[in-house]
Amino acid sequence: MYFHTNTPQCCLSEASKMHEMKLCQSKWYFPVLTLDAALRASTDLAFPGCERTSKTLLLTSYFVDVYFILGKCDFFLNPQSLETPALQQLSFTVRRGELLAVIGPVGAGKSSLLSAVLGELPKDKGLINVTGRIAYVSQQPWVFSGTVRSNILFDKEYEKEKYEKVLKVCALKKDLELLADGDLTVIGDRGATLSGGQKARVNLARAVYQDADIYLLDDPLSAVDAEVGRHLFEKCICQALHQKISVLVTHQLQYLRAATQILILKDGKMVGKGTYSEFLRSGIDFASLLKKDEEAEQPSVPGTPNLKASRSRTFSESSVWSQDSSVHSMKDGAVEPPPAENALAAVPEESRSEGKINFKVYRKYFTAGANYFVIFILILFNILAQLNILMNICGMANHQEKLNVTTNGNNGANETEHLDLTFYLGIYAGLTVATILFGIIRSLLVFQVLVNSGQTLHNKMFQAILKAPVLFFDRNPIGRILNRFSKDIGHLDDLLPLTFLDFVQTLLQIFGVVAVAVAVIPWILIPLIPLFILFIFLRRYFLDTSRDIKRLESTTRSPVFSHLSSSLQGLWTIRALKAEERFQKLFDAHQDLHSEAWFLFLTTSRWFAVRLDAICAIFVVVVAFGSLLLAKTLNAGQVGLALSYAITLMGTFQWGVRQSAEVENLMISVERVMEYTDLEREAPWETNKHPPPEWPSQGMIAFENVNFTYSLDGPLVLRHLSVVIKPKEKQSLLHTSESQAVGNSLWCLYVGIVGRTGAGKSSLIAALFRLAEPEGRIWIDKYLTSELGLHDLRKKISIIPQEPVLFTGTMRKNLDPFNEYTDEDLWNALEEVQLKEVVEDLPNKMETQLAESGSNFSVGQRQLVCLARAVLKKNRILIIDEATANVDPRTDEFIQKTIREKFAQCTVLTIAHRLNTIIDSDRIMVLEAGRLKEYGEPYILLQEKDGLFYKMVQQVGKTEAASLFETAKRVYFSKNYPEVVQNGQLAADSSLDPSSGLCITETAL
Repeated sequence: MYFHTNTPQCCLSEASKMHEMKLCQSKWYFPVLTLDAALRASTDLAFPGCERTSKTLLLTSYFVDVYFILGKCDFFLNPQSLETPALQQLSFTVRRGELLAVIGPVGAGKSSLLSAVLGELPKDKGLINVTGRIAYVSQQPWVFSGTVRSNILFDKEYEKEKYEKVLKVCALKKDLELLADGDLTVIGDRGATLSGGQKARVNLARAVYQDADIYLLDDPLSAVDAEVGRHLFEKCICQALHQKISVLVTHQLQYLRAATQILILKDGKMVGKGTYSEFLRSGIDFASLLKKDEEAEQPSVPGTPNLKASRSRTFSESSVWSQDSSVHSMKDGAVEPPPAENALAAVPEESRSEGKINFKVYRKYFTAGANYFVIFILILFNILAQLNILMNICGMANHQEKLNVTTNGNNGANETEHLDLTFYLGIYAGLTVATILFGIIRSLLVFQVLVNSGQTLHNKMFQAILKAPVLFFDRNPIGRILNRFSKDIGHLDDLLPLTFLDFVQTLLQIFGVVAVAVAVIPWILIPLIPLFILFIFLRRYFLDTSRDIKRLESTTRSPVFSHLSSSLQGLWTIRALKAEERFQKLFDAHQDLHSEAWFLFLTTSRWFAVRLDAICAIFVVVVAFGSLLLAKTLNAGQVGLALSYAITLMGTFQWGVRQSAEVENLMISVERVMEYTDLEREAPWETNKHPPPEWPSQGMIAFENVNFTYSLDGPLVLRHLSVVIKPKEKQSLLHTSESQAVGNSLWCLYVGIVGRTGAGKSSLIAALFRLAEPEGRIWIDKYLTSELGLHDLRKKISIIPQEPVLFTGTMRKNLDPFNEYTDEDLWNALEEVQLKEVVEDLPNKMETQLAESGSNFSVGQRQLVCLARAVLKKNRILIIDEATANVDPRTDEFIQKTIREKFAQCTVLTIAHRLNTIIDSDRIMVLEAGRLKEYGEPYILLQEKDGLFYKMVQQVGKTEAASLFETAKRVYFSKNYPEVVQNGQLAADSSLDPSSGLCITETAL
């Protein structure tokens, strides 16, 4: 076989195509490439003056050594259940320099396909062959605790030129310039200091910097604004990665034109594969593939205009390939400012107490398990148990003494007094039984009280965590919380009760032995007094060190939990980038730091034990030599008794001191738990003022001069916000600086909220939910929210979050956690969101246990579960926070349609970056830097050429801007001038001025 030839390329192209993939799979592939390199090297050495005339290679390592092939592969989500494959009969090939776009509806298996390529899903059959280094960008951005730079470098060597290029193509450069410490800004746990879009770009930048061969991109463009998404696609995916293999899962149909191949999935099967041109020639409409089947037309809500045509989310051919609407532009140099909501989310060091354990900690600990009367009974039984032991000893000694007493008889002979043995045996047996009973009752009472204390403190800590402000979770990594709930609570449950009981028993035993010893040999008290003083001094000296070491050991344990939790969240990314060893070393580093503190604690305990042993040995020697000095005044029995008591007392004394120190060290866990029981809390859960059950009946929301901050020392994220939203009534605006009337006879039901990242959109929702207490007043149907309990307020507001939340438990508990609805209601809700068939296919249907965070459902399906919750609640106020950012157009359209139908008489607040989501709203609220800049109907706002909303629409491009303008115009006229609307379209001769009824000629922006 010849590798270098002067034959023209056209003569070799067919042979290259025929043999390329066969040779890729051949076991001789890599030796051939090595031989090729060796031949070239030898040619250069042998003929240094000979210019190479061969310009074409039949096969080069550059274009063939990186590829992956799937041939009729089946994959399973659960290796234990091999019944129905999650992915079936997948076959395709991707080579270097190609971009494969993967599309499909919710639950089609797009993310599962990437998991299969990563090797995370078990393969049942088929061929899968992947060569080259893989970089993976997850759908939900993963960042770990550290600086922005460390998250991007991911242990790679820092190369300034390469690093700057990555920041530029990932649109991060100007964002980092606005951060206080630039790329050295500490992200913190869960990336709390970054916005969602910034985390997504950091996630992408990490993959690009790795300079891998294969890039698996799981919908990274949905988390960013449209203009940023265009920049990422053009500059990063199409240019920076143009020589790589890129597999892009996306719902952004406008990017399919640039893809080398397009793969369409549905229900885990490949329903289409080809190029964009091939699909167009075959007459396939991408938008229709992602939409749901046409459903029967639902009747309009009585009393509302029929806006079916104006509110439908269909994709025309022009809109499919145009860019999504955006509120963000990079053309004018605008970048995402640091989000004000997270401005104070820097992670502080974990606090540690200093000095002695406060007596209040002991008091609160014991009173948490019992009242003072029970504690008194507990002390009494401990004393009685020890008294019984002493009475037993004294009784036996008294009996023996009487047996040794002799008296003179009548005949002058010595006689021993005859004692009633039965009487003494009865007393001894009674005291023994009493000792056993008191001991059992004492132990049961101690364990009952202390276990109750641990349980009570655990519940208090849990309640305090649940009612802590949101800022607490941004400032405290999950490891700190897990540390207290695991290790510290474990000490309270397992070690402290047993250690405390041992300490109390030993202490009482010491008092009893000292009392008996002093009564029998009074002079033994002479060495005991200095010994006691020495023990107390040594204990205090030891505790001053061991307490702080124990606290240090407790705090160094938290990073271990945090690192483990973070690593599990990003496990697929870590495996894909072959960083297991690095994270293992990081884990070992955290564990070593904790082990150092733990070893210090053990060594200090050993230090204390050795000195106690030495002091005890000295005491026994002193007693022995003292007995020799007093040999003339003591008999052999007294000397033996003194030495016996000395050895017994020293062992008991030593153990008692050690246990007392151990109790105080274990009380540090109680101290740490109590720190979390006294956390700053939100407003009261319940108040004396309760709204009626039907509240809110209208859904009116009013903000009056509202200022909002997440912490007392933080900046304002909402400033002097005043606006009134009145459904079914005329609108009025209470804007402080731009007061104007924008009302018409219009039922205002849907309000879109737009603004750049950090403008205050999420803060407005946080103020409404009172995640922190706002200044000013917020009214809902004439009830001041600050006067209501949080439970009454929040249960009446439904929300569909951007990141859907499912809890570990059954599907029933996720839909109806408080058992308020019947099975029929639950199934109806699932049917309305098109999840009924999915749940019916589960093994136990509604009783099926969901995986952690609902990971056995796709993101879109989890979003639908959240929608089903809202449908069940039937609240008058619904908030949608970027709920359709990560779903396909089909699901997006379905969610919007369901919201229009099920919440037709409700107030719906929608936060969106993509303007096509909210362009058909009744009102648009434009926020900037926490201030309300514009508020009104979309079409009215678009008449203001200097307005922010107009500029936002202009930024998305001419085609999409014209489409948005036409939608806003159609919605406006269908409400205000229904006579000029025919079948959802404006009449050809209708062009009325929205304010005066005059004709206008503007048809596009």
